[in-house]
Amino acid sequence: MAVSRAGGEVLVLRALGIGDLLVAVPALRGLRRAFPGDHLVLAAPAALTELVALTGAVDEVLPTPGLGTLRWPRPAPRVAVNLHGSGPESIADLRATDPGRLITHRHPDFPDLDGPQWPDDVHEVDRWCGLLAAHGIDADRADLAIARPAVPSPAPGAVVVHPGAAFPARRWPADRFADVARFFAAAGRPVVVTGSPAERELARSVAGRAGLGEDAVLAGRTGLAELAALVARAALVVCGDTGIGHLATAYGTPSVVLFGPTPPARWGPPRGRRQHRPLWTGKVGDPFGADPDPGLLALSVAEVLNAVPVAELGGSRHG
Repeated sequence: MAVSRAGGEVLVLRALGIGDLLVAVPALRGLRRAFPGDHLVLAAPAALTELVALTGAVDEVLPTPGLGTLRWPRPAPRVAVNLHGSGPESIADLRATDPGRLITHRHPDFPDLDGPQWPDDVHEVDRWCGLLAAHGIDADRADLAIARPAVPSPAPGAVVVHPGAAFPARRWPADRFADVARFFAAAGRPVVVTGSPAERELARSVAGRAGLGEDAVLAGRTGLAELAALVARAALVVCGDTGIGHLATAYGTPSVVLFGPTPPARWGPPRGRRQHRPLWTGKVGDPFGADPDPGLLALSVAEVLNAVPVAELGGSRHG
């Protein structure tokens, strides 16, 4: 394994979202161990700073909202690492910092750079662990846990229903999420509905259809630290293929995660963890589509409720 103790800087590019950060935790920890004496800087959206701190692997976040926005204000980093994408844009962003060493996948636009070929059909965790392995750095793909935040949970022991997703293709219908929320509320479980500020009306719609009060709508009312605390102490998370599902994996919280256009073999929780139940009908589609994926729509409320990991939830099935 490559080791440095000279006290330089390691710049890592991963300017994406919550789930993207969390699947990169094993790679970030591998880099932390490989370069223990260096200052590790993660180029990522500033909004992720609280969550990045919980990984214990990063010394500093360099606010970077996306490709083409990386601004490195210091002398060249000792090492730059492309955990963002296949290139060429991400490679060009890092190469502009003039690093002493660039760790990336191979790309035809940069024939002088060594690295492995970009693998298409692998889990996202394995993609980045494999990249590091090709460059002589060990990473443990199972090393996905993060620390609990110091803030309290806004609803300890609640069932967390998260109806939103970044793209319509990954959004299960709101009325079905409402049916799930209503089921758990009728069983005497506290239920909250989460989401971003932009998803607050969606969350209110789900809560209203489920017969929940306004106090059950946490969408837009929690920062990332509060959201992490909520998931860490939740009884169950029910969501689509989005960041909060990865938070459930990071904390070992029981979860049912609905996959539509993208199979769980690419983005799902690790196999063998019985508390996490990915659902998928076997149909691959466009994850960036403008309409809910047909495969996702094929999942019924009954299938979701039947997938709930009852033993881990600490109760019995109702209905």
